Amino acid sequence: MKLLVSAMETSSNIHLKELKKHLSDDIEFVGVFDKELGKPLYDLTTLAIMGIVDALKKLRFFFKLRDELVLAAKDCDKVLLMDSSGFNLPLAKKLKATYPKKDIIYYILPQAWAWKPKRVKKLEKYCTKLCSIIPFEKEIYNNKEKIIYVGHPLLDEISAFKKNLTSSKKIAFMPGSRKTEIKNHMPIFRELAKKIPNKEHILIIPAKFDKKYIEKNYGDISDFTISIQAHKTLQDSEYAFICSGTATLEAALIGTPFTLSYIAKKIDYFIGSRFVKLNFVGLANIFFEKMGKNQIHKEFLQEEVTVENLLSDYNTMDKKLFFEKSQILREYLKSGSSQNVAGIIQN
Repeated sequence: MKLLVSAMETSSNIHLKELKKHLSDDIEFVGVFDKELGKPLYDLTTLAIMGIVDALKKLRFFFKLRDELVLAAKDCDKVLLMDSSGFNLPLAKKLKATYPKKDIIYYILPQAWAWKPKRVKKLEKYCTKLCSIIPFEKEIYNNKEKIIYVGHPLLDEISAFKKNLTSSKKIAFMPGSRKTEIKNHMPIFRELAKKIPNKEHILIIPAKFDKKYIEKNYGDISDFTISIQAHKTLQDSEYAFICSGTATLEAALIGTPFTLSYIAKKIDYFIGSRFVKLNFVGLANIFFEKMGKNQIHKEFLQEEVTVENLLSDYNTMDKKLFFEKSQILREYLKSGSSQNVAGIIQN
């Protein structure tokens, strides 16, 4: 079987690698994905975008890529779309128009529950099966037969969870995976590390980044121990400072207390804040609010992201309470996502 895949985000490809373990060996990936999984049309690092301004600059290229994927789908049996709704929804529309009988499976759905709820109708119209990783997501869909909660993939991908809180003397720093995130956070993280003495400061860097990329975007990292193993480092660390994203949910599930921070381009943040109607940006906090519980960790955004604020949260957080809540979160989300999606693809 040939499977057209559109997985453009780093996090999507982590989920895709886990999914591949449950797929038959004769399934060949075609399209956009991590080069470790086959022969993609493009290297993922050329596709990464951050915010609206960056997306507009690459608009012509993405139209070209969409057409290439539609053409490639001709020889594929099924389609798998993962996250990246700005690209994958228009792609789904064109695929449906070109191949009306071809199965189109969407895994890691657009967050229509957070903003742009009109995308629900498009997803139901263009896709054959909608694989949800958010327990409450199904509530906003009309076609209950088309959408299924498959469990959260992180629970399949994290190999070990903390059994108790320990003082390891290790602090993890995760400044994000996009250029803007890294450049905005690293100066603050460097200064913050100096304010927390007698600890090993570990900087987690995505394995895909080469030496030249790291030197250009991270700046001076001489005071940090470098790690490319996010989950293991979070398991070993007693605390973490993390740029908003999937990593915050990983830390929450593992049981590592952390502080969330996020600095976007001012224009992107202004536009986003007008459309996204949520009280929190961290997924763990969003889940806890849905359960009718108080937030599990603090969030600092934009101008709030200062050395003083992050340090204060580190010193005052009730880490025992955080750990107790992390166990509740694991029970809420459930596991088995990758195996369930593999079954849908191969059915």
